[in-house]
Amino acid sequence: MTGTAQLALLFLDVDGPVIPFGAASQPYPTYAADPELPCADGNPLVARINPEHGPRLAALPCDLVWATTWMADANACVAPRLGLPQLPMVEWPEPSRTDEQDARDGLHWKTRALVSWAAGRAFAWVDDEITDADRSWVAAHHHGRALLHRVDPRRGLTDGDFVTLDSWLRRQ
Repeated sequence: MTGTAQLALLFLDVDGPVIPFGAASQPYPTYAADPELPCADGNPLVARINPEHGPRLAALPCDLVWATTWMADANACVAPRLGLPQLPMVEWPEPSRTDEQDARDGLHWKTRALVSWAAGRAFAWVDDEITDADRSWVAAHHHGRALLHRVDPRRGLTDGDFVTLDSWLRRQ
């Protein structure tokens, strides 16, 4: 049989991993960007996006997918600052009674949708709100490989995060 293996998905949240927040002890670094970029004079948090993350994300052996409430703004405002192309994005379902029960059980509201979107395909999920409840649920309901990687929102993506992701993604 011939063919190539399908790349894993990398579901990427914006707030926390790409735009750090929540540290009270020091100001965040900001990065100058071309004033012609979309959203340059809009949300002041986009200045926290480290443009060096773009090439590092693009170099990972995966298919990048936005998994964020930024929705279309992730492609309009975030991707250009990172030098990334337009990426597919997860469309979130409308809230339901299941979501209410999941919240009581500690399951993140994104978890079911990401497993559904992956449809058995290997995936890494990068977010600042992942818990053990999400890991347990994914292990029980997803038949492919999965890495649920929690990023400290006060720091955003770090060298260590990129090493972890690259190592896991290369172990197909």
